[in-house]
Amino acid sequence: MTNLTLKQLRYFEALARHGHFGRAAEACSISQPALSMQIKTFEEELGGDLFERGGRQVRLTGFGEEVARRIGDIVRSIDELEDYARASRDGLVGRLRVGVIPTVAPYLLPSLIGSLTRLHDGVDIHVRETQTPRLIQELNEGRLDMAIVALPVSEPSLTEFALFTESFVLVRPREDEDKPVPSREALREMKLLLLEEGHCFREQALSFCHAGTRTMQQRDLLDASSLSTLVQMVDAGMGVTLIPEMAVAVETRAAAVSVVPLGKPQPSRTIGMVWRRTSPLNKQLLEIAQVIRASAGALQSAGRVAPA
Repeated sequence: MTNLTLKQLRYFEALARHGHFGRAAEACSISQPALSMQIKTFEEELGGDLFERGGRQVRLTGFGEEVARRIGDIVRSIDELEDYARASRDGLVGRLRVGVIPTVAPYLLPSLIGSLTRLHDGVDIHVRETQTPRLIQELNEGRLDMAIVALPVSEPSLTEFALFTESFVLVRPREDEDKPVPSREALREMKLLLLEEGHCFREQALSFCHAGTRTMQQRDLLDASSLSTLVQMVDAGMGVTLIPEMAVAVETRAAAVSVVPLGKPQPSRTIGMVWRRTSPLNKQLLEIAQVIRASAGALQSAGRVAPA
């Protein structure tokens, strides 16, 4: 077994992750037949079937699961070697894999990417937008260099760095703008529009109301997949919602809604950056954290809502 290549290891890892030849081939930027041939050659080299092929999905065999554990360690070690090489240079050069939660990405990324590319001419930024549990998993697996999430995540393997704190604001139909700001108790009785299950922002909004889905009638909870959809639902008269202050300027500019801060204690969240404690890019990531703070500060000033 002397002909194994790093490409084959990465192709195997991609197929194990996606469970689908087409998606794995797309992720590896090769054709599906080429990926299939590489996997077949890899299996021949190892002397056993790595995948069960059936229908449109593929699954790891028992042998394949053991190989996947070992290959994961190998690929992470190689990625860390690349990170050490990058860390030894002056400045940030090469690929930077950034994860961001959906309730931050659309608002922070445009200014952040612009700032990073101006400061670090040689950086190649790859962005992954998904929910926090997936980002944490991909960080621990070495597929991301850093992630921007709501803190705390309380993962012993990760460094947490607080970036900024932002308030949540109430979005309600424009015809309600002269009405008193509802209390937390009154809000609990209103038709509250929320992000769908899995978004940490949903849980933060429910926590402010001191209410879970068990204590609020299901008919009063309407779910959406994005903050943009929530605001449009308010515009259509379907209820009220909470959004982070950073999102106000973007999401309300074309909607007939009223935006107002809630009473004290105001609901809020802390956004931070997380990365592996073992990352050799620690110095560079701390520098990036300062860039993010500056970008977020400008956005917060633009979206800040004055009290009613």
